[in-house]
Amino acid sequence: MLIFNGVIHTMDGETIDSGFVQVKGTAIVQVGHMSQLPPGAELDHQVIDARGGHVLPGLLDIHCHLGLYGSGTGFEGDDLNEAHDPCTPQLRALDAVNPLDPDFREARRAGVTTVLTGPGSTNPIAGQSVLLKTTGRVVDRMVVRAPACMKFALGENPKTTYHKRGAGPMTRMATAALIRETLTRASDYQLKWERAQASQEEDEPEFDAKLDALRPVMSGRLPAHFHAHRADDIVTATRLAREFGLECVIVHGTEGHLIADYLAKEGVPVITGPCLTHRSKPELAHLTMENTAVLAQAGVQVAICTDHPETPIQHLLLCAALAARAGMDEEEALAAVTINAACIAGEGDRLGSLTEGKDADILVMDGHPLDWRSKITHVLIDGQEVTQV
Repeated sequence: MLIFNGVIHTMDGETIDSGFVQVKGTAIVQVGHMSQLPPGAELDHQVIDARGGHVLPGLLDIHCHLGLYGSGTGFEGDDLNEAHDPCTPQLRALDAVNPLDPDFREARRAGVTTVLTGPGSTNPIAGQSVLLKTTGRVVDRMVVRAPACMKFALGENPKTTYHKRGAGPMTRMATAALIRETLTRASDYQLKWERAQASQEEDEPEFDAKLDALRPVMSGRLPAHFHAHRADDIVTATRLAREFGLECVIVHGTEGHLIADYLAKEGVPVITGPCLTHRSKPELAHLTMENTAVLAQAGVQVAICTDHPETPIQHLLLCAALAARAGMDEEEALAAVTINAACIAGEGDRLGSLTEGKDADILVMDGHPLDWRSKITHVLIDGQEVTQV
């Protein structure tokens, strides 16, 4: 496959005004200026002439609930929140994703080639999310990384879920305390495992599904994604991460713009969004389109998400365009749904840029990606064209 004559947004180097991308199998094998393309090369390949258009990596939405909250409403399609127990780290989104949900088709048509999807935010510790490609019929064959992160939640959602039941946290203090108690137990459990493995004299601890699921979190191998809107919840998340040595990522970060300097100093990435929504609850009082721009300008590594279905996943690129309109540099806005998102998801060496050796997830458009009038003409996932519009 040869894509040529387009503006190439490599996302890890300079934008090429007129260039090409060559694909072999599932990988990108060459990217360059048209002057580097041998004469007649297009005769030896299946070709896409992108003349007058733009070529960029497939988009990544690294916080959504695609496949876990089916098209339409009702009990049957809703596998988002397991609210019987406040702490459920042993749950795996992989076991609930429905790859035949029509919203996967909408994602592909909109150029979203990879998603990080997982449980909702009613539980202080909700379970394991999964990173997967958006094409396929068997979810196991779509997986890029499983698990991809452990989902935690602070603030309003855990409070409002359990306050009438008396079976979980009713305050922010109680939410943080429950997380802290569980992580302390997980730390002890992990230490016992390490001692047992280092010595033949000590027995392995009795298996505990919850604590065992947290072992990679405690060892730093699995990042902790904290749902947090308010500034104080964001700070609580970073405090907990420091206490237990967690790799912390803030999800939503609605009031991040109020403490952008703090987040930059702490070196905590933020996945902002959804932006196409109203102030549906008190902790969204300071929702602003400028949030992502302010964070990026402060030096925070940012990605943009839809939180699908809060904002439909097909509007991911529009969300990036709105961030640019609100003051974010255009290339930074594109990075927030490509290379930055890939790096935060732990797959920057495989996804998110048009680079030799990376997966051939490619999007071709007839105009600038941040122009809402531009249309997608081709989408490739792993080198195979999955839609043509």
